[in-house]
Amino acid sequence: MNRKVEIRNIPSEHFAESLELSEFAFQNVLTPGERERRKANLHSDELWGAYVDGRLASKMTILNLETRIQGKTFAMGGIAGVATWPEYRRGGLVAQLLANALRVMRDKGQTISFLHPFQFAFYRKYGWETYTDYKIYEIPSGLLPKVGPQPGHILRIGQDFPLLGSIYEKYASRYNGALVRDESWWRERIFANKQGTVAVYYDTEGRPAGYVFYQVKERVLRVHEFVSLHHEARMGMWRFLADHDSMIDKLIVNAPSDDRLPFLLDNPRVKQELVPYFMARIVDAASFLEKYPFASGTESTLLLDVSDAHAEWNNRMFEVKIDESGTARVADDSGTTVDWPLVQCDIQTLSTMLMGYQRPGFLREIGRLHCKPELVERLERLIPVRQTYLPDFF
Repeated sequence: MNRKVEIRNIPSEHFAESLELSEFAFQNVLTPGERERRKANLHSDELWGAYVDGRLASKMTILNLETRIQGKTFAMGGIAGVATWPEYRRGGLVAQLLANALRVMRDKGQTISFLHPFQFAFYRKYGWETYTDYKIYEIPSGLLPKVGPQPGHILRIGQDFPLLGSIYEKYASRYNGALVRDESWWRERIFANKQGTVAVYYDTEGRPAGYVFYQVKERVLRVHEFVSLHHEARMGMWRFLADHDSMIDKLIVNAPSDDRLPFLLDNPRVKQELVPYFMARIVDAASFLEKYPFASGTESTLLLDVSDAHAEWNNRMFEVKIDESGTARVADDSGTTVDWPLVQCDIQTLSTMLMGYQRPGFLREIGRLHCKPELVERLERLIPVRQTYLPDFF
């Protein structure tokens, strides 16, 4: 039986149905107050539904976000809330929604997209690839860092968005793939979903240099966010947290995957887990490359042959010229023969490489990047080394 499928924005009169589908798919029951709060934060232009014979069968959200990559701000489409009623699953509806999302994001100038996968292999089929991990530490109270007095001081504060935002922005700019947060994100995504205390560390110059947002419950101290701008602030906040030892049995905290906390502990044998987290996908390769800040200092030219089965505007050969400032100019190779070095890869490989999650040498070693060895060395120089990290969820 042929069914009519239509991909379109979800209107406000269908918001309740959209939330009902989310509650079912993600197995979370909202209180009436939570449901009304979420409805108030929905925007029809971000919500997309697959309607089968006029009924909402599947949905997704495309959040209008920004992220920093190599210190530069990029418009980013955040894919979230992908859900389908069971009777419509395995019918290709999510594939249609993703194809629509790529076109929508490209039209909006969102050259990169992030999502949190329910299954990594599923989204790899559509061009997304892992771009960041995080560590989880679980530290018994007796093994918390033994830190002496620090020259600064700690001050507990309320929900001071400008203060916290100023600290966070300096911290987040060090990483590839962290979000640019506005006040509504702080209010609706950080403090609306988590309870606890915020404490700010002021250094010897009296400058706010870090904060910790945490909750103590049932003898567990759960750190929601730990942000420090230098080592003094890091140690000052760890001393503050360790002073909760009489109240807790253990502390749990997330950290960037390159975090070195165990080296600072008297006994570094604490439980730590590395968790693959979010995926990224370049939406518009030419526009992304022209905005991407390559390393400066030398000029470079190459042919980039990208395969992308789901975005025809990426599935082609590009001529890439990078000047001494690290700025690229990209042209669609129309079939003319140029004697430039050739790099071949799929959109997944290009995405994880330029995000900085995997280096060119490793990608060539495992057969994901195809080029001559001398070109790998050039790519290693051109792509700056910078850790990826995302302390948020959507």
